[in-house]
Amino acid sequence: MKPNYRRCLSCRKIGLKQEFWRIVRVFPSRQVQLDEGMGRSAYICPQVSCLTTAQKKNRLGRSLHATVPEALYQALWQRLALSGQSEEVNSSKAT
Repeated sequence: MKPNYRRCLSCRKIGLKQEFWRIVRVFPSRQVQLDEGMGRSAYICPQVSCLTTAQKKNRLGRSLHATVPEALYQALWQRLALSGQSEEVNSSKAT
């Protein structure tokens, strides 16, 4: 089976679907949420620079054709902080 490639809406990097976070505008309720549901999707790299640019330039809102609640950005920042801490722990265990 062919791998699924996606593009980050912020830095335009192409990679495997598993490398990105998925943000979905659910059909028909038009609610914007993380990772689950059917509808219009946008993908973003789990990096500070991509998340900052996406929030500052409203790239998620433009891509999804919907307003993105501030709570969703807060959840993304928390997820980024948690993934950064786990990477630090993994790198310290490797040494």
